[in-house]
Amino acid sequence: MPLTVSERARITAVILAGGAGRRMGGEDKGLLDLAGRSLTAHVLERIRPQVGQVVISANRNAVRYARFGVDVIADETPGFQGPLAGIAAALAHIDTPLLLSLPCDTPFPPANLAERLQRQLAATGADLAVVHDGQRLHPVFALLRRSVLPALQAYLASGGRKMHTWIATQRHTTVDFADAATNFDNINTPEQRDRLAARLTGIVSNTTSAP
Repeated sequence: MPLTVSERARITAVILAGGAGRRMGGEDKGLLDLAGRSLTAHVLERIRPQVGQVVISANRNAVRYARFGVDVIADETPGFQGPLAGIAAALAHIDTPLLLSLPCDTPFPPANLAERLQRQLAATGADLAVVHDGQRLHPVFALLRRSVLPALQAYLASGGRKMHTWIATQRHTTVDFADAATNFDNINTPEQRDRLAARLTGIVSNTTSAP
C-alpha cells in the first residue's frame, strides 16, 4: 500500500552528490548528462513523489544544484569524506523524523523505495532500514531515524568512514529488493553511463510506441 500524504511528510530524501567523482575523471557526477538530463534530475523525478521534501548533499557547484529548487547542503568536514558525511549533514539539517538517503549516480531508484523501507522500519522498530538486492547490500540506499545522528557524528569524529561498519553498530534491518535489482544499477565509469543511456532510450522508445 502506498504511503499516505502524512507518512510521506515525515520523510526527507537526501540525494548524495558530494563525492569527488574520481572514477569519472573528477567530474561532478550529479551533473553528468544521461540522455539529455543530469543524473540528479533523473533521481529527483523518481524520488520527489515518494517523500515530503528533498535536499541535495553537494560539496561543489552549489549554485547549479540550487536550480533544482531544493536546499543544498555541504558536508561539515572538508575533503570529500564519503556518503556518511553527507548523511550526517542532512540529518542535522532536516526537521522530519526520517531521512531517506540515495546516491545521485543511480538514476532509476524504485518507485516504491520509500514505502518499502518505511514499512520495514515501522514493523521492526529498527533505527535504519537498508536495501539488499538479493545478492548484496546497498548501504547508501537507507531510511534512517533522525535519532541516529549523535552516534553517526561520534563515528565520523573517530575517523570512521565506512558505511557497512557503522550500520553494523546500529539497530538495522535489511529490505529485500531482489525483484528490482536492476533499479540499483549505478554509474561509475563512462561505459556504465553509455549502457544506462541506451537502456533509458529503450524505455522511452517502448513507451512512445505503445498503443
